[in-house]
Amino acid sequence: MATKNVLGISAFYHDSAAVLLIDGEIVAATQEERFTREKHTEVFPVQSIRFCLDEAGLTLDELDAIVFYEKPFLKFERLLQTYYAFAPKGIVSFLKAMPVWVKEKIFLKKNIYDGLFEVENYDKKKLKLVFSSHHLSHAASAFYASPFEHAAVLTIDGVGEWSTVSIGTGNGNNLGIKKELNFPHSVGLLYSAFTYFLGFKVNSGEYKLMGLAPFGNKDSEQTLQFIQLIKSTLVDIKDDGSIWLNQSYFNYATGLRMINEQKWKALFGFGTKNPDDEIEQKHCNLAIAIQTVTEEIVLKLAKFTKDFTGESKLCLAGGVALNCVANAKLLDAGIFDEIYVQPAAGDAGGALGAALAIHYLYFNETRAFPMEKMQGTYLGPSYSEKEIMQMNKQTKAVYKSFTDSKELCSELATILKSDKIVGWFQGKMEFGPRALGNRSILGNPRSLEMQKKLNLQIKYREGFRPFAPSVLEEDAHLYFDLKQNSPYMLFTANVNQQTRKELPKNYNLLPFWERLYVSKSSFPAITHLDFSARIQTVSKTTNPIFHLLLESMKQATGHGMLVNTSFNVRGEPIVCTPLDAYRCFMSTDMDYLVIENFLYCKQEQLDFENKEKWKVKVIFD
Repeated sequence: MATKNVLGISAFYHDSAAVLLIDGEIVAATQEERFTREKHTEVFPVQSIRFCLDEAGLTLDELDAIVFYEKPFLKFERLLQTYYAFAPKGIVSFLKAMPVWVKEKIFLKKNIYDGLFEVENYDKKKLKLVFSSHHLSHAASAFYASPFEHAAVLTIDGVGEWSTVSIGTGNGNNLGIKKELNFPHSVGLLYSAFTYFLGFKVNSGEYKLMGLAPFGNKDSEQTLQFIQLIKSTLVDIKDDGSIWLNQSYFNYATGLRMINEQKWKALFGFGTKNPDDEIEQKHCNLAIAIQTVTEEIVLKLAKFTKDFTGESKLCLAGGVALNCVANAKLLDAGIFDEIYVQPAAGDAGGALGAALAIHYLYFNETRAFPMEKMQGTYLGPSYSEKEIMQMNKQTKAVYKSFTDSKELCSELATILKSDKIVGWFQGKMEFGPRALGNRSILGNPRSLEMQKKLNLQIKYREGFRPFAPSVLEEDAHLYFDLKQNSPYMLFTANVNQQTRKELPKNYNLLPFWERLYVSKSSFPAITHLDFSARIQTVSKTTNPIFHLLLESMKQATGHGMLVNTSFNVRGEPIVCTPLDAYRCFMSTDMDYLVIENFLYCKQEQLDFENKEKWKVKVIFD
């Protein structure tokens, strides 16, 4: 049987990416932002495609198909029909947007061909370019990557062409979408509207809203009133989880903003928060209110999906599937026996799903021996010792090299035990939004000051933001009430009772920032206000070197756990190259850097106090 080479592409909205499959196996996957250094970039993924082809030693002419992750004409149809339905409202934004739409939607095929010529020359007559629908791409990314032979599939996001929610079933190599909820009624856009109202950037700040929610007082009179206002005025939630949004309060369908700001101010009693405004308790209470409403919708959708499909296992994708708090509530509800969430659940993962959909549905290939395909998400570029030495020479870096990984990890555990912060760069870069132990910044979870220092002196981001623990898979139950492994940081779980500390009696009356810095457990750096943590369980099989470091940490401290946050500063994508890593290390208060078997101490670097020299200009999100 002939080998099938399929390239999947997502682009032109946000999080552009490329993925290469050979006979259904993921050979390479990466996001264009990692190369361009522009976070969430929408540009055609020229560098990502080059990487994928180089990784496999292929040319464009050797591909059996190139597949784009959505159907542009359907999207154009939705835009036109929406404006027609709302006319004459939105005429200004319509006239501004039309030239862009014509170029991006009507001539998208030409844009793809032109982008591919930037990659390399190819024979256009031989090239097979096909299109998958947006939600089919999401569904395929979850089901075909999962270890399940058959399962229900639920995708929830802002909007694809028309769909905002889709429910389907997968069995073997077959996958079909059975029910859909259509634009403008969207769980993802509802959540994004609150993201905007509370001062964060749409399509990138939703996880900040999720992180802010635990600072809200869920049982307070104000929060309960907010929930009632949301459900009575903004969104009508049906028993099956479908929703109806009151469009008089929203402006995303035909306008240039997410919401009708005057109406929201009248509804909630305060106006849109500016990004630099101080966070007040009312903002936190509104955050927990919309998080609670979102969880209710997700649970109802899941219950209906179970009843409708009769399946005992669930695959999740779409941007809303990155809401790990809602995922945890779904897991705890026990509606499904097992849940698999695609780690690249957003639009970048659409490139993967599009390629998988074409492989199994278009080429009708057999899906033999189902097994989880994501390989820990370690699917991006890696760098040789020669390339690292070139960077060392270029930057005049001072380093110590190791020939034995055990010796490196043992020394590093001693460093981490003393509350030093370490940049950790190993092997292939992760695909998707999470750093999972190959492009990570690491710290001691027992340190009371670690959360504050990481946020303010390393990441340069909002002080309330929580951090995730990476823990030995075999030890996770010692610290967390976790029902299944969480290799991709897609579920939260509470620290268990043995790990918790008693809170002060006046805890709930303390000001916002004082509550943040109260020690809540034996691992204060990773314990959020509600005793939760977004957990990565680390397997020896999937990531042996990171597992070895955690084992070394266990020998040094008694616990195989580390704080793990992505290797970047606010507004910057996760680092890709050794030079990216060294620049980030030198421009922050990181104490040490590890790149493969090279160890760099900040105090030993030339001109180490001149952080400005190394800073890269970023756009804060």
